[in-house]
Amino acid sequence: MADDDTHALDAKGHRARLRARLLADPDGMLDHELLEYLLALAIPRQDTKPLAKALLREFGGLPGVFAADSAALARVPGMGETSAAAVRIAHAAAIRLVRTRTREAPVLSNWQALSDYLHADMAHDMVERFRVLHLNTRNMLVRDEVMARGTIDEAAVHVREVIKRALDFGSAAMILVHNHPSGDPSPSRADIDITRAIVAAGKPLNIAVHDHLIVGLNGQVSLRAKGLI
Repeated sequence: MADDDTHALDAKGHRARLRARLLADPDGMLDHELLEYLLALAIPRQDTKPLAKALLREFGGLPGVFAADSAALARVPGMGETSAAAVRIAHAAAIRLVRTRTREAPVLSNWQALSDYLHADMAHDMVERFRVLHLNTRNMLVRDEVMARGTIDEAAVHVREVIKRALDFGSAAMILVHNHPSGDPSPSRADIDITRAIVAAGKPLNIAVHDHLIVGLNGQVSLRAKGLI
């Protein structure tokens, strides 16, 4: 039997063993094994273990890999459009799963689900995003909208645009959220100032700002809990 044929049989057997473990006990698999099998579905004729390990090194772990955008994934040698799409769809499915939990009950009584969703979606971002969660009179989430995407340390936010969108959706209240790509969720002076400006603009229109949450790899900070609103 030729060496290539032997290698192909070994690879097929290895993937079959990974698949059996995945179906029986996914929690028992290592991060690189999970990623290896996912990539194998997109690249069926290649040993994907080295690529999985390279991605984990590049992005600092499985959450970082899944949070990476398509352009960043494509810069890793061996990653093509199909394999990048496999990673992105896994991330999108996971985010959709945790986001669903935030819509099942009033946000203020379902705070842990909201916190989990925001961490999964934003903590590993390499650029800053500012989003607004729009709530109705029952504090149910009616709209989750990213209003600004910025650089590694800044996303431009305009008070009038935030208020305009709240009026468009008939929002009774809002929760402001943005991430700090540095990992440190401590609020800056600019964070405090923009929050207070939005609070002041919404008050005459009976649009409340329940909180402004800052998400970082090292945790989350609530401006309301800190007495800054």
